[in-house]
Amino acid sequence: MGKGARIVSTLGVGLFTECYRPIQNGIVASLDALAHVLRGAGHAATIVTPEMPGYRDVECDVVRLRSLPLPTRTAYRLTVPYLPRRAPAFAIVHAHSPFVTGWLALREARRARVPLVFTYHTQLEAYAHYVPFEAHLTRGAAARLTRAYANAADAVIVPTYAMERRLREIGVRARIAVVPSGIDVAQFASGRRRDDLRARLGVAANEKMILCVGRLGREKNVERALESFARLSDPRARLVLVGDGPHRAALERFAQRLGVAARTTFAREFARPALPDAYASADAFLFTSRSETQGLVLAEALAAGTPVVAVDTAQTREVLGAAGRIVRDDPDALAAALRDLLAGRGAPAPGRVGSAGEAGRFDRRALGLRILSVYESLLPAAAARTPRLDIEHTFDLS
Repeated sequence: MGKGARIVSTLGVGLFTECYRPIQNGIVASLDALAHVLRGAGHAATIVTPEMPGYRDVECDVVRLRSLPLPTRTAYRLTVPYLPRRAPAFAIVHAHSPFVTGWLALREARRARVPLVFTYHTQLEAYAHYVPFEAHLTRGAAARLTRAYANAADAVIVPTYAMERRLREIGVRARIAVVPSGIDVAQFASGRRRDDLRARLGVAANEKMILCVGRLGREKNVERALESFARLSDPRARLVLVGDGPHRAALERFAQRLGVAARTTFAREFARPALPDAYASADAFLFTSRSETQGLVLAEALAAGTPVVAVDTAQTREVLGAAGRIVRDDPDALAAALRDLLAGRGAPAPGRVGSAGEAGRFDRRALGLRILSVYESLLPAAAARTPRLDIEHTFDLS
């Protein structure tokens, strides 16, 4: 590993995140997948995250930070950026957010002279509507924050080449490694079609089930899924939305206005172990988000063998390849693709086995080991690093 490197048989990795259980989203799923692989390889992976009132962790490898409520209606909390004394020492600090927990991660990495890795999970500009300021200014500030934090890291991990291009466009100069977020492919491939589950979701025996999975937020473009379903004009189809979020009530009203509320099921969140059967019980998976850096649910649908219709973005093309119907962000185009798929015309993948084969690219073990190799490549330089605690000079937000 070179002169001055620290030879370690076990790495202590701190995974710093603004959100974790009981919240369910793609970031939490990818964190769990990475931690599982690291621990399976004999390393210590500790989740560092804000405390959530009333929630108690079953796992012992979670350090909860004191937190305060945010001034908006949200499940997220404001981190009090101080590590408790019981927190272990880390050889690698891996941040999954550039916000307060991310600043704490940077401070800890600088204090301990260890590498800082940053995974770019979220296009922050797409979330400007949550901030009560002018949207253009907010998007600009989000881009500057992303650039500054990424450039403070020793390495940045992005899940798609499209996001690597995006970071370079906004001025990120740091080393970037493209490593998709992984899933338990076997778990999702084991899902089975269940008539009882379909019935509980309101799907009659002679109906087709169109499934969407994801957070119900404005940035997810779920209105387009409802509009497309309305244009489908098939009384034998039902749209099932698995997920919850701050935009649910608005979406329920929108479904009413479109005249499809009676044929739409807002199923709320599913526990993660229940998702494989939900995918396998669907006749089609509809994905309309344009704000993803990858779209973990696309990999899950592929693994389950569920035919996919998706809105065209660079990252979606990268994830699906030839294993899905990718069309422009237009309700008529999406409805036409769904209509063909449900009628058995132009199937996007050669059945369940073919889709699961495509999903093999997202195997969590292989991808977790690629991240581990990024960690190990950073250790020699970190060992020779001089202390750098001037955090206030680390960021250039101009």
